[in-house]
Amino acid sequence: MTAQQHNVKIVARNRKARHDFTIEDTCEAGMVLQGTEVKSLRNGACSLEQAYARPKGQEIYLFDMHIPPYEQANILNHEPKRPRKLLLHRREIGRLISQCTQRGYTLVPLSVYFKEGYAKVEIGLARRKQRWDKRRKKEAEQHREEARNALRRRAKS
Repeated sequence: MTAQQHNVKIVARNRKARHDFTIEDTCEAGMVLQGTEVKSLRNGACSLEQAYARPKGQEIYLFDMHIPPYEQANILNHEPKRPRKLLLHRREIGRLISQCTQRGYTLVPLSVYFKEGYAKVEIGLARRKQRWDKRRKKEAEQHREEARNALRRRAKS
């Protein structure tokens, strides 16, 4: 399905997350935001570089996501890196908390977007890749490229 079918407007993507982590599961969550945060997001201003999600009690919060202050707001502006509560079903929260407490797993935000007017974040249950994982992936890509080039050369002659 395309973005137009669901009225999805992508604000930010965390491209580095898929490079640094192996994403094993994803889910969509709403966010509790203040008014000026929503206006900043609608302007396309957001950074997921250092962001991560973590359970806090029986809730899940998103930490270190930077939403810059809204330019036209006055003293009622928000704090750029405040923790933001994620809105999930109770069953999803329980599942994510149980998987997060296992060794090596973390919750990483993959993208922030507006879906049917609501601000959403896609979070992924991830495990950090080791250096050798990255090397293996790069070697496999090189082998595929070499094979593709050999087939092209064979087809030309």
